[in-house]
Amino acid sequence: MTDTLHNTETFRTDSPIQSRREPLPFNERQEQEQDRDRNPEHVAARESRNPDAQPGAVVHPLMSPEANVQRIMWTGTIWFTAAVAAVAVTLGLLLGSGWRPAVLSAGVSVLWWIGSGLVALSVGLIGWSGCPILEVDVPTADRNKTRTMQLGTMLFIVGGATALLAVLLGPAG
Repeated sequence: MTDTLHNTETFRTDSPIQSRREPLPFNERQEQEQDRDRNPEHVAARESRNPDAQPGAVVHPLMSPEANVQRIMWTGTIWFTAAVAAVAVTLGLLLGSGWRPAVLSAGVSVLWWIGSGLVALSVGLIGWSGCPILEVDVPTADRNKTRTMQLGTMLFIVGGATALLAVLLGPAG
C-alpha cells in the first residue's frame, strides 16, 4: 500500500495502521509519477490550469491542485483579514473625520457606491477563497478558488480606487 504525504514525498507502508514509513526507491517513485501523469483526472486538472500546456507535460508539485488549494486556503485567510482591516481603517478614518457619502454630488455619489459595492463583493470573494471547505473535488475547488481569489483581488483594487476617487472628487473638508 502506498500513500502521498503533502504531495511531494511518496512512502511505502505494509498496512494502513503501520506508523513507520519508508521512502519508495527512486524507480518505484518514478513509475508512480508516470502513472499519475497518465491518470485522466490529473491530465484534465493540468490542462484546465494551463490550456497551452504540451501534451504529457508534468505540473510542478507546487502547482498541483492539492498544493494550490492548500495554499489558497491558508493565504486566503490572511488576505481576507488584511482586506477587512484595510476597509475598517480607511472607512473609520473617513467617518471619524466627519465625512459622509451624503456630501457628494449625485454623479460622484454613484461612483462612491459603485466602488463600495465592488469592495464589499471583493471581500466576500476573498473570504470564500480562504474558506477551508471544498465544494466538490480538488481540481474543481482549485479552479474555483483560484478564480475567485484573482477576481476578488482585482475587484478590491478597482473598487478601492473608485471609492477613493469619489472621495477626492467630493468637496474639501
